[in-house]
Amino acid sequence: MREQLNFYIDGQWVPPAVKHDFDVINPANEEPCARISLGSEADVERAVAAARRAFDSFSRTSISERAALLDKIIEIYKRRLPEMAHAISIEMGAPMPLALSAQAPAGLGYLIDARSQLDSFEFEHDVGSARIIREPIGVVGMITPWNWPQNQICAKLGAALAAGCTMVLKPSELAPLDAMLLSEIIDEAGVPAGVFNLVNGDGARVGAALPAHPDIDMISFTGSTRAGRSIMQAAAGTIKRVALELGGKSPNIILESADLERAVTRGMIHMASNTGQSCNAPSRMLAPRKFYDQIVAIAAKAATALKVMPPDEAVKGAIGPLANAAQFHKVQLLIQKGIEEGATVAAGGTGRPEGFARGYYVRPTVFADVTNQMTIAREEIFGPVLCIIPYDTVEEAIALANDTDYGLAAYVHGDQEEARWVAHRLRAGNVHLNGGYSEASTPFGGYKQSGLGREGGPFGLEEFLEVKAAIGWDN
Repeated sequence: MREQLNFYIDGQWVPPAVKHDFDVINPANEEPCARISLGSEADVERAVAAARRAFDSFSRTSISERAALLDKIIEIYKRRLPEMAHAISIEMGAPMPLALSAQAPAGLGYLIDARSQLDSFEFEHDVGSARIIREPIGVVGMITPWNWPQNQICAKLGAALAAGCTMVLKPSELAPLDAMLLSEIIDEAGVPAGVFNLVNGDGARVGAALPAHPDIDMISFTGSTRAGRSIMQAAAGTIKRVALELGGKSPNIILESADLERAVTRGMIHMASNTGQSCNAPSRMLAPRKFYDQIVAIAAKAATALKVMPPDEAVKGAIGPLANAAQFHKVQLLIQKGIEEGATVAAGGTGRPEGFARGYYVRPTVFADVTNQMTIAREEIFGPVLCIIPYDTVEEAIALANDTDYGLAAYVHGDQEEARWVAHRLRAGNVHLNGGYSEASTPFGGYKQSGLGREGGPFGLEEFLEVKAAIGWDN
């Protein structure tokens, strides 16, 4: 079992102020795979002070200097990508084919995107007699989740470095190993001391201390909507900027013109990818009533065909366990809630798949006869559970799609022109048409209670910048 008990603060690995060991659990077997330390307010103070000291000089570095740093980080990340994939797999259960092809490369993609922005982004331009100057916002507190850990860390870190900010990262204590490996990469790349700092910890201590800290200028958070509300409240005392990427309950509209076999199968597989633990998973399938039974049958067949396998044995396309015990119990409770509220189990159901006595494995599940007011249609399940809701007209499908507290993503399958028309009507930050996938440069973020701000591309870089107008510049 690994022991990684130190934090990365001011360019050094340092012990916590107060000893507080914590076991990281491998979700595939429910056994400890590593031991870390949980930090305290004293550790946050030390990390924030280091970031504040470093900001004065790092904020004045040139674009070329920051580009060179990102180039070096990218080079080392590529070399250590297999290690990164393995760390992610053992800490949160991603099957190795997914960890190697998507989880670890997702972080690399955001770093490459941030580097590319420096080739074209306008940090200064003129408007009339004024010079508009974009400068780094300051010290950034970053709080990231366990489901796509490197994706979410690097979406923030890459843009913050490109902007000239310094930062303190609190990764999920349930999946911290990838973040500690990234700290090693950053150290090897020669990022100046204090620019990047890592403090492991839980939400009650480290997570709460960051948004309330007066020397932090911005909080960038990815996680649940409930936690996002708490962070906004804590940040309000110092009126700091808050960027939030929160939950989702994304609709997938199957139009009558769609290739049903292809669209429904793809929708089920996409929803179950990463064992359903994606905030933008298409978990509500809206099906035309005239084809409803056929669509349910296709989805059930696709769910039954999904392989559930241990991460280190998994083949391409297989799903692994849920990431932790709390998530396993939540998903089981919500599947049972769907049954109790009258939905029909077309595939899957409660309990572990056959052959699994341990590990946080769940059965890929399809619910039919779902109404949009059922708990399983309103709450983010964060597991491989698909709800299929019938509609009679496209207008009704759009209304059902928008009838949610969330607005992170939406999906449409069918005639391309009709799909484009529907996309304009959907209240979501990303709309995927006929299997279109996002790239790192595509702005990612949501409407309504799915968050504030965007990550990726120039939109993501803007989040970490202040805008100054120097009036009379040309006088």
